Amino acid sequence: MVLLLELQRATHATLHHLTAHLADLGLSPSELNALANLGARADAVATVSELGAAIGGRPTTLTGILDRLEQRGLLAREPHPRDRRTVVVRPTAEGARVAARILDAMAQLERRLTPEAVEAVSAALRELSR
Repeated sequence: MVLLLELQRATHATLHHLTAHLADLGLSPSELNALANLGARADAVATVSELGAAIGGRPTTLTGILDRLEQRGLLAREPHPRDRRTVVVRPTAEGARVAARILDAMAQLERRLTPEAVEAVSAALRELSR
């Protein structure tokens, strides 16, 4: 149980650091997370369901996040090319620039750890995700 408390504290501290470091963007931690997850994908495109699973949010919460990002011109929603019942989301050109900046800030934060620490934490998180 102590590990999970440490994970919660580390998550909170990381989000606080990122939100402060990227304050000029005016994005919430959830919005930063959504854009980062999109930007980290090879094609920068995800279905709403895939993005929801990646960020661990409830569908109604995700809808609000996507609405705000779309209103700010950072994200576009469109029909899935093969399944009209499904919606895909992708960052706009500006959204891709913001996502790259978020991912860079995350990488800078991660570089504070030794490679061995990164591997150990990654391994533990993979185990918890199973």
